[in-house]
Parts: sequence; structure tokens; C-alpha cells
Amino acid sequence: MTTNPPPAAAAAAAAAAAAATAAFPFPKEHSFPPFFTPQINLSTRHAQLSKWSSLILAYCRHHKLYRISLSDATTSPASVIYPLFNNETINRRLEVSYMKEMIDFMKRQGRAEWYGGKEGDLVWVYWRTPEEWAGLLERWADETGNRGVVVTVYELAEGEGTRGSGEFLMMGSRKGSWLTA
Repeated sequence: MTTNPPPAAAAAAAAAAAAATAAFPFPKEHSFPPFFTPQINLSTRHAQLSKWSSLILAYCRHHKLYRISLSDATTSPASVIYPLFNNETINRRLEVSYMKEMIDFMKRQGRAEWYGGKEGDLVWVYWRTPEEWAGLLERWADETGNRGVVVTVYELAEGEGTRGSGEFLMMGSRKGSWLTA
């Protein structure tokens, strides 16, 4: 049996999501109604998909999201991902079919992958590709003299050797990161 959260908890979650979103600077296209409608002209459609891809990557990086749920993106106003695909100011939202087309576009660029390898609700978003993470980790190991040293993911995200570096804080245990997968 599913129970709904108390109204105060739902309001607090919605306020937290709104506060998190306020910190992200949406581009002007996000307030342009046709941005939320698939364009018919192929070159315009490709440009639109590219802009959406860049926006999704920037938004996920800003919020340290590695995994997103398309159902949360369309039906959960308290979710941190909801404002990306829904602009209530202009009364526009992205249709799930177009979201899936965008994910497929990002997949061809190596920037997204369907969770479990097949189209569904969950998506891995690579705002930094695995190869880019590997390069970042290798540079860190070289710069800190840790090449050949066993280091846990927790130590990378929370340890003294990376504290304040910013880059590995992105690997933290926020909901949606690969640490919680």
C-alpha cells in the first residue's frame, strides 16, 4: 500500500526543489515555448536536440545527477529533475516521447545510456564521460603521488587528499549518483 507524504513534507520537498532550481541559470531558450516542441525542419531539429543535450548535461552536472528518471521528470514536481523538462511559467513541458528521442541523441554522442541497456524509465547521464573521469583520476593520482595506491571511492569523494578540490565532490553520494546505483 502506498501512502502519500503529509502535506507539510510535500510542501517542504517542493520548496527544496524550487530552491535547488533557482540556483541553476536556465538559458533563455528554456523560456521559449517552441523549445519544448519537436521541430519539423531537420536542421532545426538537430540544433534543438543539441541545445537540449547541452542543457541536460549542464543541469545534471550542476545538481550532481548521474541517473535520472523520466517519470520523475514528468510527474514529480518535488523532484530535482522536474524543472528541467517543465517550465510552469510558460505552461510548457516536454513529452516523454521527445525526452526519449533526446536520450537516444545523447546516447549516440556517448553522453547517455539507458539503465540496464534498454529503453525504459531510468537513464545514466554522462556529463563527464567515463574516459574523462579516468583522465581526471589519473591526473589526480600523478599530482598527489597516489599512482599505484589503492584508494576507495569514499576517500576520493570525502577524503583529506581531495577535500576542497571540487572535482571529486561531484562523485559524492547525492541521490542519483553512481554511488547509490
